[in-house]
Amino acid sequence: MPLREYQMQSADLEVTDKMKQDFEDAGYILVRNLLKNKELAKVKEALETNDAIIKHAYSMSDGQEGMTKMCLWSHPGNDVTGMVGRCEKVVGTCEKLLGGEVYHYHTKLMMKEAKTGGRHLWHQDYGYWYRNGCLFPDMMTVFIAIDKSYKGNGCLEILEGSQKCGRIEHGFVAAQQGADLERVKELEKKLEHLYVEMEPGDALFFHSNLLHTSSANNSPDRRWAFLCAYNRASNNPVLKHHHPQYTPLTKVPNSAIADCQNITDTEGKEFLNPAEDKTIKLDSK
Repeated sequence: MPLREYQMQSADLEVTDKMKQDFEDAGYILVRNLLKNKELAKVKEALETNDAIIKHAYSMSDGQEGMTKMCLWSHPGNDVTGMVGRCEKVVGTCEKLLGGEVYHYHTKLMMKEAKTGGRHLWHQDYGYWYRNGCLFPDMMTVFIAIDKSYKGNGCLEILEGSQKCGRIEHGFVAAQQGADLERVKELEKKLEHLYVEMEPGDALFFHSNLLHTSSANNSPDRRWAFLCAYNRASNNPVLKHHHPQYTPLTKVPNSAIADCQNITDTEGKEFLNPAEDKTIKLDSK
């Protein structure tokens, strides 16, 4: 089955009725070339040269031989990565797909390094966001490929339409939380298992209940991904936790990414101290 994909044809992204229907039916839409070459180059520069991102990155065991590595922050900020998290083609699209105002729940950089990057277990984002006091799964993630992402370096894999099964119980496997594997195995018999291979700048917009996973990176190619997560304003968490409660989001035009001259200033982002995140277990080494 082909992926539900669309091509970014101009500077703006028009969300059509077909896109909304695909998101409702399949739990995702894939937008090719969401970030243009100039935008992507600026984002890569920010991610690769910012000492704060390197300083706040942390690793977790995948339960086998690999390590998953990430850096997470609560607020988008005013640098070029913040312009991505606040721009109309990202935020506006999420609002149209979720049917209402959204706010920035967090952004993270997922760093699956060559040869050593660990796997990510089958899971739903709402599988653990539920525990943060978010009463409804009116939440989603925008997964933007920074590097080429393919089967060999551990691209994202999804079960199309799995968001319709509702929240599945999650438990710890090593440092990660994963969905009940027996239930996942039964769903695999009924749903299409798709590999989401992406070029740099492509973006997957997906629902918080969509089951997804990725294999370890045994290739010589790095696989970095930039993920922005959003929550409906009407779904303000009832518990204070390590991610923000409702915080009004100031959107910017799409041109703000290329125009932004702030590459490395991370003021206001509030990087996560992983010791405060009860949904993970830090590596003990």
